[in-house]
Amino acid sequence: MKNKRGKIMNDIRALIRKYAFEKYLHSGVIALIDIILSIFVAAIVLVCVNMVLPSYLFSFKGGVFVIIISTIASMVAIFTMKTHHIIIRHSTLTDIWKFAAATIIKEVMFGIGLYFICNIRGTLFASFIILDSMALFCGFVGIRIAMVVVYDTLKQRLITDNSRINTLIYSTSSKATGLKVRLQNSPHYKVVGFIDNNHEANNRLLGVRVFSMNGMDKAQMKELFDSHMIQAVLFPNYDSLSEERDQLIAFCTSNKIKVLVVPPIGEIVDGKMPQNSIREIKIEDLLGRDEIKISMKEIIEKFNNTSILVTGAAGSIGSELCRQLASFGIRQLIMFDNAETPMHNIRLELEEKFPHLDIVPIVGDVRQRQRLEYIFSKFAPQIVFHAAAYKHVPLMEENPCEAILVNVVGTRNVADLCVSNGVEMMVMISTDKAVNPTNVMGCSKRLAEIYVQSLGRSIERGTFAGGGKTKFVTTRFGNVLGSNGSVIPRFREQILKGGPVTVTHPDITRFFMTIPEACRLVMEAATMSCGNQIFVFDMGKSVKIVTLAERMIELAGFTVGKEISIKFTGLRPGEKLYEEVLSNAENTTATNHEKIRIATVREYDYNEALKAVEELGVLAEQVQIMDAVRKMKDVVPEFKSQNSRFEELDAEMITKKVG
Repeated sequence: MKNKRGKIMNDIRALIRKYAFEKYLHSGVIALIDIILSIFVAAIVLVCVNMVLPSYLFSFKGGVFVIIISTIASMVAIFTMKTHHIIIRHSTLTDIWKFAAATIIKEVMFGIGLYFICNIRGTLFASFIILDSMALFCGFVGIRIAMVVVYDTLKQRLITDNSRINTLIYSTSSKATGLKVRLQNSPHYKVVGFIDNNHEANNRLLGVRVFSMNGMDKAQMKELFDSHMIQAVLFPNYDSLSEERDQLIAFCTSNKIKVLVVPPIGEIVDGKMPQNSIREIKIEDLLGRDEIKISMKEIIEKFNNTSILVTGAAGSIGSELCRQLASFGIRQLIMFDNAETPMHNIRLELEEKFPHLDIVPIVGDVRQRQRLEYIFSKFAPQIVFHAAAYKHVPLMEENPCEAILVNVVGTRNVADLCVSNGVEMMVMISTDKAVNPTNVMGCSKRLAEIYVQSLGRSIERGTFAGGGKTKFVTTRFGNVLGSNGSVIPRFREQILKGGPVTVTHPDITRFFMTIPEACRLVMEAATMSCGNQIFVFDMGKSVKIVTLAERMIELAGFTVGKEISIKFTGLRPGEKLYEEVLSNAENTTATNHEKIRIATVREYDYNEALKAVEELGVLAEQVQIMDAVRKMKDVVPEFKSQNSRFEELDAEMITKKVG
């Protein structure tokens, strides 16, 4: 019986929430309330005036005339100023002028009626107008204050239950205070106060405390959170996360307090938070730096009304390139990939977001030259972004011939067809692993760089037999946060399974960047390049992978070593302990962008590069593994294998040189 009664009460609350707090009062009801208020005020004034200055108006007939005139005047004033359309729960001081204007309009008409119809003059007339205007204006404002108070009281009672999370909002910025206002009646979050480093303790803002972290140690922080039963800290935007990741966020994750982030205010529609918009932070939020700034005007001018081909369009980088390109006013987007389901997904996404863009999804493989020839001849792309590649180091170490066929021969196919079909520019996506490669994958990408650069220089110098006008641009990336098959999705999956989280070596480090950041680099490179250059990005500081694993475990609400352990598995074939620094004064030259530099690399003759690629292609097709890798080392002498079966080839080459 008790459970049944509780269910009925919950149903009643749900109905009240739906009809009282989602639909709110209809504007017609508010207008009726205002008219009734005006009639009531006129009646009270009539009684008060007659008590002091008795007149014939105190008679029934006179009183009816006054009420009718007041009612008509009020209706005209209310509907002229549309005071009934003001959303009461969002009313501000700036709305008062509308009530004042409505009062003035009403009193002007009321006065005309009293003067000409009721023949009221002198002191009696002035008394009526003054008292009625003052009482009506106060009534307009007072009844709305009363409505807000009743609304807040009822809603607070209806939503006050154990499901609301005691929350602190980080910082006291305008975005943070705006967030506090928007969450005032949230059924999920109870804002207990603000917390930051810039205020003294015991300040108050918007009716709640402002807590300062200045000089607080971990024990004091814990006492603060425990005493106020804080369950979550809410960051007003993504930028503010980096400010406190080493103090506040570290404390929260170690004490299993939720760390939440909300979208930009621009994503909030009609004063409401979109459903599921507040989310817990991810490791990508903490590792990502300020994303690279790009020259949007130049990029839009570069790509506007053009036909663009993206190979590897369904991959992590390729799909983000497609998203960004689609927003630049291009005429046609040709998406090429051999992954059917991811291609289908990105197609549906872009067709929904950009219904007027000509999107051409094509399933195919860069190894199939005839398939590529069909695309170039049918669609005539003006710019090509070449992102198709095999990228996983251990897998390519085990399958070197496939790495050659896709990363080297596939790149040659795309580059050759760009030249023969008059493409303006080809932008190739490379990797930091092409710098002094220690594995087959990195060397295959370096060979691809060598081919497109030597081809571009040959065209530039007029020595290429086929002629052409295509400019070739190469961009080298570090590790991309959250890309398919990368370490973060792998760690996340292992954490969900309860561990252990596997790390190859306790000292291994990597540079990281976000996918949008990587794609912005591509866009900027495409606009600033004069052709045949390799652009590299200032990757910032490297991150210890074991630290990354620890932070992810803590963010998931677990204790490292107790609930989820970390297991070291040893370096994989071809894997480096430390990645090469992509950009410094020794191996690069500066550009006009502070975070983009041009790599200084050895130049290759095109005919020699072509011969090497052709030989590699034959060896790969014949699956002559050792001969193919031997040839790679011959063309790229800095390729020294690590933790790999191909180390014997390095020893062989040293012996050969000594002999």
